[in-house]
Amino acid sequence: MAESVIERLVKTNPHMEIWWDSSPLIFERWVAKMVNAAPAAKQAELEAQLRRLFNAGDPAKSVFRGCTTNPPLSLEAVKADPGYWNARIDDLVRANPGATPKEISWRVYKEVIRRGAEMFLPMWEASNGRYGWVSGQLDPRLFTEREIMCQQADEIAGISPNVMVKVPASTQGVDVVRHLTSKSISTNTTTCFSLPQIMAVARAAREGVELARKNGVDLSRWRAVITHMSGRLTERKEFMAQAEYAGVQITEADRKWLGIAVFKRAYQILRDEGYPSKMLLCSVRPGPLVNGRMRFWDIEEYAGGDIVYTLPPYGLEPMFALDENLEFRPDAIDRPVPQASLEKFLKIPYCIQAYDPNGMSLDQFNTHPATLYTVADFTRAANGLEEYVGSRMVAAGAAVK
Repeated sequence: MAESVIERLVKTNPHMEIWWDSSPLIFERWVAKMVNAAPAAKQAELEAQLRRLFNAGDPAKSVFRGCTTNPPLSLEAVKADPGYWNARIDDLVRANPGATPKEISWRVYKEVIRRGAEMFLPMWEASNGRYGWVSGQLDPRLFTEREIMCQQADEIAGISPNVMVKVPASTQGVDVVRHLTSKSISTNTTTCFSLPQIMAVARAAREGVELARKNGVDLSRWRAVITHMSGRLTERKEFMAQAEYAGVQITEADRKWLGIAVFKRAYQILRDEGYPSKMLLCSVRPGPLVNGRMRFWDIEEYAGGDIVYTLPPYGLEPMFALDENLEFRPDAIDRPVPQASLEKFLKIPYCIQAYDPNGMSLDQFNTHPATLYTVADFTRAANGLEEYVGSRMVAAGAAVK
C-alpha cells in the first residue's frame, strides 16, 4: 500500500493535523475528478489514497482531522448540487413566508455547516472532542460589528458540538475571540495575515481561558486555532510597490519567504510562551522554481511542526502531482529563513507590519491591504449566496423584499 504525499507529511510530527479546506459535501466529486484525470494504471492506487484522506464509512480513521469552510466555499457547495439545494431553498421559502433573501440565505448557510459537521461528528466523538472540528464563519460583511458577531457565533456554535466559529482578526474580532473563549466556544481566527494580529488573538484566547477558569466554565472540549493566510499576505500589490519604492529587488523566493517567516516566528512564540492556540496554515501556493525543479515551500517548510494545514483542492492537487519531488524534513519548521531575505523585508513597511510583533496597532487591523482584499472577496461570496437564493425565490414565485 503506497503512502500518499499527505501521509508522508503527517509522519513528520504525530500531532500535526491536516484539514480539508472546503465543504465536505464536495469531497466525493473531487475524488472522482482526480481519479478520472489520472492515467489508467494509476487510478486504483490514487483512489485508495484519496479515500484514506476522508473515510465516510469510518471518519475516525481518516487522515483528515477537521474541515474549514468560508463563504466562497459554501457558495461553491450549494452551486455544486443544485438539485438538492434548490429544493431545500423552496422548502425554506414555503416555511418562512415573507422572509427576505438574506434571512433565507443565512438559514441555507447554516445548513451547509450542519451537514458538513454531521460528516465529521463521529471523528469528534471518537477523539473526545480533539479532532473532527468543522469551522463555520461569521458573516464577513459584519467584521466590525462586535455584538452582532457574538450573536451569530452563538447560533453557529449551536449547530453541532463539533462546530468551531471562524472569527475575523479585525479590531473588534479580537474581543469576540476573548468573549467566546470565556464561554468555551471554540474559535478559528480568519482574515489573519500578520504577526501583530496573531499575537493579539493569542493573548485574547489566553485571557478568555483565564476568565473561563475563574468562572468555573468547562474547557475540556475547547480548542482554538489561528489561521495565517500566507498567500493572501504575499500576493498584495502593496508589497511589490513598496519594495520598488525602497529600491529592494524581491524575487519569487523572497515572496515565499515572507509568508514563511511570519508563520515560523508566530509558531515559535506561541509554542515557547505556552499560548493555548494552535497555528493553522492556509492559502498555500506551489513554488518557487529552484534549479529547474518545482518546489512547494508553503508545505515543505513547515514539516515537523505541531500545526494544522488546511488544504483545499487547489492545494492538494499540486501536492499529489509533485509527490516524491517534495521533501518533508522533521526539522523544517525550526530551520531559519535566509538572512538575506529578512534584511530585505526590514526595509519595506508592508513587511515590517507583518513580521514585527509590534508592527501594527490594534486599530490598524481593519485597514491592512490583505484584510481589505479578503473581506471584499468573502463579501462577494456572501452576496452571491443571497443573489442565488433571491433568484430561486423569484423562480418559485415568492415575493422578494
